[in-house]
Amino acid sequence: MALQIPPNCDLTLGLVCLDKSTPGTTVWAMTADERFLNPAGIIQGGFLAAMLDSAMGASAVTGAGQRRVSVLNTEMKVSFLRPASLNSRLTCIATVLKSGGVISFVGARVTDDHDQLIATASSTYLIKERER
Repeated sequence: MALQIPPNCDLTLGLVCLDKSTPGTTVWAMTADERFLNPAGIIQGGFLAAMLDSAMGASAVTGAGQRRVSVLNTEMKVSFLRPASLNSRLTCIATVLKSGGVISFVGARVTDDHDQLIATASSTYLIKERER
């Protein structure tokens, strides 16, 4: 099966990779538009979690070095620290904390356009070799 880059989930969220030049670290951005509002008028946490997951997964892949891998999220913890406002520009920085041959531990944080911390996450990814 061929990989679709970018995947549909990133396209749906409007996620854009701003930087992946450092192996194991990626920087992503998206605009929190009205499609992602919950009934209280703030960005629904599941969309923030999806942003964190996409960014951390990409970091796990780049952290594998020259290996051709796919990664699978085995668990994720998200802490929501403050609401994200409508039309705010959200930035997510994800970094591999510890990479191994089979498992990678990754952390991430989302900030808004005022550099306020919105959410943090940590996750464990299973690393699987891909066929060439």
